[in-house]
Amino acid sequence: MQIIYADNDSILQSQQILKFIQGDPELHPDGIILEPVGGTGLPQVARAATDAGIGWVVLNREVGYVGELRKLCAAPVFSVAADNQEIGRIQGQQLAALLPKGGTVLYIQGPSDADASKLRSAGMLETKPSHVQIKAIKAQWTEASAYKAITNWLQLSTSQRAQIDLICAQNDAMAAGARKAFQQFVNNDVKDHWTNLPFLGVDGVPKTGQAWVREGLLAGTIITPPLAGQALEMLVAALRSGRFPQETTLVEPRSYPTLDSLANGRS
Repeated sequence: MQIIYADNDSILQSQQILKFIQGDPELHPDGIILEPVGGTGLPQVARAATDAGIGWVVLNREVGYVGELRKLCAAPVFSVAADNQEIGRIQGQQLAALLPKGGTVLYIQGPSDADASKLRSAGMLETKPSHVQIKAIKAQWTEASAYKAITNWLQLSTSQRAQIDLICAQNDAMAAGARKAFQQFVNNDVKDHWTNLPFLGVDGVPKTGQAWVREGLLAGTIITPPLAGQALEMLVAALRSGRFPQETTLVEPRSYPTLDSLANGRS
């Protein structure tokens, strides 16, 4: 197995993968597992891979071309994704648990073209109470991007008058970046107010999100089980047996801590 990282650059990601596909056929991998950077999911690269007999597995993205490729090629093609709409629904329920009397949430979204961002937003709006209001800003999934987004927001005159009751980010890294921005760029007079607000994230990795909840840096997160290992096992099984998994497998998330624990902690 070889692991490569595209540094959030869709063009670089395409070039990296094409090197494996267009190289010596004897050195072709049996399969490629990727989480696409861009919104399209690299359909042309996927077609080149399957034309070369290479399996293709998409992580955390539901792309329309998967179904088409499955009809045309002998290599396994499928996707494994967190149930992002359910993640959003859980986050809406967390908002209800933490803000039983209502309030205003500063909501940090991922990129506009990301399916995960759109689905998490839609799910959250499904379940949040009507008396919880949302003010949304966008970042790029990273701690640094959320830090910059919050810093820019704090420089607006409207932010100084905003009554925010909770900070909610679509992943733990952005929640951490937001918290850092409030700590460093808010006047001491109001710093305690901002940093003592509840912060919510998503991912729930044991050494980051879950640890931050235990340390009190986050009020809660949502555990999304790791996808790459499950996808690898499914790909190997498909290559060995010749029986391909279903087109899309959705992995169920869960609140950390439980919704009851969140509600009791704020009561």
